[in-house]
Amino acid sequence: MAEEHNGAAANSEAPKVQFAMQRIYLKDLSFETPLGPEVFKKQWKPQVNQELNTQTAKVDENLYEVALTLTITVKLEEETAFLVEVKQAGLFLISGLEGQQLAQALNTACPQILFPYAREVVDNVVTKGSFPALMLPPINFDALFAAAMAQAQKQAEGTKEEQAEA
Repeated sequence: MAEEHNGAAANSEAPKVQFAMQRIYLKDLSFETPLGPEVFKKQWKPQVNQELNTQTAKVDENLYEVALTLTITVKLEEETAFLVEVKQAGLFLISGLEGQQLAQALNTACPQILFPYAREVVDNVVTKGSFPALMLPPINFDALFAAAMAQAQKQAEGTKEEQAEA
C-alpha cells in the first residue's frame, strides 16, 4: 500500500503535458488577379510558387497563437495569373513542455493541424476566382523544422568560428 502511495506522489510531481487545440480561425485572406479578364485568354500552363511561414505568439500563460501563412503565386510565362495569401491561425493550450520540445510543438504539430484548413481556403478562393482547382501537396513540418534547426546550428557554428578568428 505504501509503495502505491509513493508511486502516485512521484507521478504527481512530474509535469503533466497538455496539448489541446482551442480554436482555429482565418486571420487574413488576399486574392489578386492582376491581369483581370485577359488571364482567361491565355493558354493555361501555370508555374506555381508556394511560400510558407509560421509565426507564434504567447497569448497567456499556457495559450499560444500559431499563424500559418501560405502564399501561392501562379504565373503564366512571366505574368502573374493570380496570387493567394492565406493566414490561418489557431489558439493552442500547451503546458508541460519547455525549450526544444515546446519549439517543436509550436513549429510542427500546430502548423500540421492548421495546414488542411489553409489548403481548403486556397482551393475555395481559387475556384471562386474561376481558375482550375489547385491541389497543394502535403507538407512535412517535422522535416522543415529539422532543416531549420540544422541551418541555425550551422550559422551559430560559423559565427563562433568568425569570433575565434577575430
